[in-house]
Amino acid sequence: MAIVVHLDLMLARRKMRSKELAQKVGLSEANLSLLKNGRVKGVRFATLERLCQALGCQPGDLLSYLPGNAASEEAAAEV
Repeated sequence: MAIVVHLDLMLARRKMRSKELAQKVGLSEANLSLLKNGRVKGVRFATLERLCQALGCQPGDLLSYLPGNAASEEAAAEV
């Protein structure tokens, strides 16, 4: 996927555990884990807003676009 989630990095910077963030944001730990690992197809703006509020960051701190990742994943899937 070309969108990369940097939730682990932000959690480390804030010295916060996933469980604590899940409670603050109102997500289950399972759903937060799926988001952290980039296994979701979308994120609601309301959820992104709560994540940014809890972590004291901007959406761009949590997400980045890397166009090379999409091509490499498609090539790996063909093998």
